[in-house]
Amino acid sequence: MSKFVSLAEAVGNNLHDGDTVAFEGFTHLIPHAAAHEAIRQGFRDLTLIRMTPDVIYDQMIGLGMARKLIFSYAGNPGVGLLRRLRDAVENGWPHPIEIEEHSHAAMACAYEAGASGLPLAVLRGYKGAGLPAVNPNIKSIICPFTGEELAAVPSVQPDVTFIHAQKASRRGDVLIEGIIGVQKEAALAAARAVVTVEEMAEDFDDVHPNACVLPHWAISAIAVVPGGAHPSYAHGYYSRDNADYLAWDEIAADRDRFQAWMKENVLDAGPETFAARVEKLRTA
Repeated sequence: MSKFVSLAEAVGNNLHDGDTVAFEGFTHLIPHAAAHEAIRQGFRDLTLIRMTPDVIYDQMIGLGMARKLIFSYAGNPGVGLLRRLRDAVENGWPHPIEIEEHSHAAMACAYEAGASGLPLAVLRGYKGAGLPAVNPNIKSIICPFTGEELAAVPSVQPDVTFIHAQKASRRGDVLIEGIIGVQKEAALAAARAVVTVEEMAEDFDDVHPNACVLPHWAISAIAVVPGGAHPSYAHGYYSRDNADYLAWDEIAADRDRFQAWMKENVLDAGPETFAARVEKLRTA
């Protein structure tokens, strides 16, 4: 039970200025509540890592929290571009940001390599692609066994990874159901892993043996935050809030409107608001 703390403690005790941090989720179980707590605590100079960064990174970048973004495809899912990210890249507002872009396959392999304690990931990819010309961290190596030319990228090993999941057991194990994405690898690759969950359960004795369960020894802290993935969805709990994603495109398009929205809905709001946000979206 010592792993179970408030969201403010989970974030404040594990994230620091200048950290390399992943807030991971793939269309599903995106840790919005944890990201909003990081925003409220005002961290700076972060290197943000994410496959498919979406709204939470748009918000963090728009508030000047990020120094660098390591990613594969950035966008507001189903809507379009990330307006705050684009403003930072094209206009340096609120300050310039460094970007390191990869393919989805390379990011997935880099997380897996990080989880395995390896310094690099090797893959068949990038042949004929334009990314190696703009990303010096995409290298070519020769296989010592076949002589084949392969691509290599640095492994991803964050200082801290934040994920959202459905359940944590009283012992501190974490159950992830539905689309897994790279949450497991992202947690295992990090020096510290923080998880927000929908609820706590006594145990997972009735769960299928092939389910994705992160063991308690791999988790640094757990905070129970019902609705903590909103506006993304949590399989078995609530559906995706498509209207929220559509609204974000207009909110983020204007700097003043963006700042006003962030003050009202993030900076002046707490994690308890997430439960109310998903009531109309409940599926179970």
